[in-house]
Amino acid sequence: MTIQWFPGHMTRARRQIQEKLSLIDVVIELVDARLPLSSRNPMIDEILQGKPRMIVMNKADLADPSVTREWIEHFKSEGHTAVAADASSGQGIKEIPLKAKELLKEKIDRQIAKGIKPRPVRALIVGIPNVGKSTLINRLAGRSIAATGDRPGVTKGQQWIKVGTDMELLDTPGILWPKFEDQNVGYRLAVTGAIKEEILNVEDIAFFAVKYLARYYWPNFQERFELQEAPTDYENPDEIVAVMEAIGRKRGCIVSGGRVDLEKASGILLRELRAGKMGRFSMEAPY
Repeated sequence: MTIQWFPGHMTRARRQIQEKLSLIDVVIELVDARLPLSSRNPMIDEILQGKPRMIVMNKADLADPSVTREWIEHFKSEGHTAVAADASSGQGIKEIPLKAKELLKEKIDRQIAKGIKPRPVRALIVGIPNVGKSTLINRLAGRSIAATGDRPGVTKGQQWIKVGTDMELLDTPGILWPKFEDQNVGYRLAVTGAIKEEILNVEDIAFFAVKYLARYYWPNFQERFELQEAPTDYENPDEIVAVMEAIGRKRGCIVSGGRVDLEKASGILLRELRAGKMGRFSMEAPY
């Protein structure tokens, strides 16, 4: 299955971002802590034209903490400021305005030296769909301003939002890119819910998730679904299907003839995975 999703409003969003760049001091790039590389839009570097940038690894409460620490060090080694956060609970949120000011310290110091009172920092928030931009904005602003939802494509336009007296945020719709060169990127994004499920084959996505997570996080499967033996060959499709069937039986996804409804079982698996009910996991590591 080939995964692509690039709605028209994303093309408009890219153009609108470029039009607003002259007003922006710093960029807050939001990524999913479970897949920090796959959830980074490769077009962003081209779009942002060298603006100071902070990478916020959101949904860190769902990610493997040891892998998240590796990613923070990785981004740091590349010269980026990175913060692990959970916009839903507020974890790590207070660091963001402070880090933004640190990125602009030289510019602010020059203004003060000239007797100019620094204006509020203007920050642009960018990221792919369903990574939590609106939740982050509402948390930073301390009130519900940006529309939120558990599906991609909720934000359709741009708006300026004040965060206290020191920061102003520009919210933008999530932007994917026209073509995934590596289809595994598309699958990872689909597993975490960044792509509308209506255009996907849910069984293929669940198969991909089981193949990866059973290898690296088997205790999560074992505890959640009371499974017994782990697969011995993760490249064997029959063994992965056997895990999915076992999950389906545990969740009562049985149809006539005693067969397991794999589509229903796949939907249950992905919903529980995305909700954090199967424990914390990361789908890629930097090394």
